[in-house]
Amino acid sequence: MTRTSIGHFVSEEARTKYLEAYDRAMELWPSPRRELDVETAYGTVHVHHFGPTTGEPIVLLHGHAGHASNWYPQIAALGAHHPVYAIDTLDDPGRSVQRAVATGSAENAAWLGEVLAGLGLARVHLVGASYGGWLALALAIHAPERLASIAPLDPGGLDKVPARFYAHLIGGLFGMLAPRRFRPALGRLLANPALGSPPEMLAPLMLGMRSHRPNTRPPARQFSDEELRSIGLPVLVLVGARSALLRPRRVLERVTALIPDVRAELVRGAGHGLNLERPEEVNEQLLRFIRRGREGEPAADAGCGSKITME
Repeated sequence: MTRTSIGHFVSEEARTKYLEAYDRAMELWPSPRRELDVETAYGTVHVHHFGPTTGEPIVLLHGHAGHASNWYPQIAALGAHHPVYAIDTLDDPGRSVQRAVATGSAENAAWLGEVLAGLGLARVHLVGASYGGWLALALAIHAPERLASIAPLDPGGLDKVPARFYAHLIGGLFGMLAPRRFRPALGRLLANPALGSPPEMLAPLMLGMRSHRPNTRPPARQFSDEELRSIGLPVLVLVGARSALLRPRRVLERVTALIPDVRAELVRGAGHGLNLERPEEVNEQLLRFIRRGREGEPAADAGCGSKITME
């Protein structure tokens, strides 16, 4: 993934409106919540914290054009026993401020590693959705020192981006313009859970699409077989059976064949937005995976090698 510019709002007024909507969306999180800023070589990264201050932390990375409120169905469950941190990625609208271009997977891993170091976090369970999953894989490949595990949810980087993904995006854009009462049904039809999400969460997404000019970047680079083989920590890969981004069976077979300690699962009936479509199942899978790691079991069922579950 190569970037050649820094994303920006079309005006300061547009940024102000976006951040007002963003702050309203963050009220979907339970309270109390702390907000932190971490300086990196690439800019200031904004982070939200919920839950205890001790214990093995869970760090969340949202998808492209998303924001931290997208994790609201996970926060109470994950934060009951773990410190939970949600990062505003540098190259998306949000409260992070990018000042230098991260041109590839290694540089993106670099700024993310700086954030974990700045927060004083180690043995992190890193969870990423879509582009956030690509970032989690990049950190596991390039700079895994602070990681205990990663859990990419329908991530980029494991398959070529198909043409249907762009059709899916266009359908979602038109769906957002539909009357609110029709959006949940359209969301189910298109496997696009954002359309059925609370209006508070949808508002900054729509404002960002209208008023934020993203950096120049092609689709997420597909990681090579050698890169995936190099991942030396437990990995949980969850893929939606109706994913618009991935060819589910092909991806599950690929990660199972290449990543040494992986549990790969197909989530039935779900599309690309797993954490919003199947929040209880995703929460249960994540907590079980983290618990197994804490008890010293491999990502797969003990004694069974890599685990792949399909419909």
